[in-house]
Amino acid sequence: MCTRVLLNKNKSFVISGRTMDWPTTTEPKLFVYPRSIKRSGAMFAGHVVVAENPAQWTSKYGSVVTSMYGLGTIDGLNERGLAVHCLNLSATDFGPRDPSKPGVNAALWAQFLLDRAANVKEALELQEAIQVTLVEARGRKATLHMALGDASGDSATIEYVEGRPLIHHGREYCVMTNAPPFDEQLALLAQQDFSNPSSAMALPGNVNAVDRFQRAAYWLAVLPDPQSERDAIAGTLAILRNTSVPFGAPYKGFGTYDTEYRAVSNCTAKRYFFELSNSPNVIWADLKKFDLQRGAPARVLDPDNINLAGDVSSKFKKLAKAPY
Repeated sequence: MCTRVLLNKNKSFVISGRTMDWPTTTEPKLFVYPRSIKRSGAMFAGHVVVAENPAQWTSKYGSVVTSMYGLGTIDGLNERGLAVHCLNLSATDFGPRDPSKPGVNAALWAQFLLDRAANVKEALELQEAIQVTLVEARGRKATLHMALGDASGDSATIEYVEGRPLIHHGREYCVMTNAPPFDEQLALLAQQDFSNPSSAMALPGNVNAVDRFQRAAYWLAVLPDPQSERDAIAGTLAILRNTSVPFGAPYKGFGTYDTEYRAVSNCTAKRYFFELSNSPNVIWADLKKFDLQRGAPARVLDPDNINLAGDVSSKFKKLAKAPY
């Protein structure tokens, strides 16, 4: 289901993080992609899923991303400091295919923006020109909505409801979870009075998306101003851990949606942090330590290794070609 938070009050440390909550493992892998990779919005899992007028593009920017099932990008950060997070929204409706717009299948939606946009403003301009299309893997549809953040602290959310893209753009939009849609989440949050925080204040405490949204907003509001990157990452992870879903917690009629991992992007320093829930260590990759020039190899790291800790930039293995 997932939670996203953005720390953007301190220009020295703009940090955007998310949890990944899912009923089974998403088999996460970390990939580093150089510039100048050619991609097509038509392709998904080796099949053409956008037959008419698929988007075709070449990446302008390198990125470090987390994949889902090895089929597409669900989260990531590019070398200009744009962070993109895809979360589930059950109400998502991309609408009927409009072949007048280049089509990008939902598994490549995040990668398209990371490849081509330097910031939130550019990402939203690119978004206007494309149409996202639905795909399905392992019996689950990619009903996604998206949160964006950049090194300036700008932020946006993108949702498709009843076939139309609904966008909230502004630095104030720092939290996202899941259903209901964002407008309704904001209205529900406005009903809460968090103006006098104290240890006696009762906070929404369950694992549903509304409670997580409100809890994240509360903790984000009271978080001390970070004095270092270490403070900023620790503060973000503290909120994400507080809004994570414990193993076995029931979620509606879907069984359980445990938090599998937490990923945090330092949009300012271009470092990407990753924490598996069943691993004792936080790891990170520093984009400045990778060769992102045209012709450089894509690289991969499997984070499911308890021996990994700290800066793992040198642990990524070269790939003969990008997997998608």
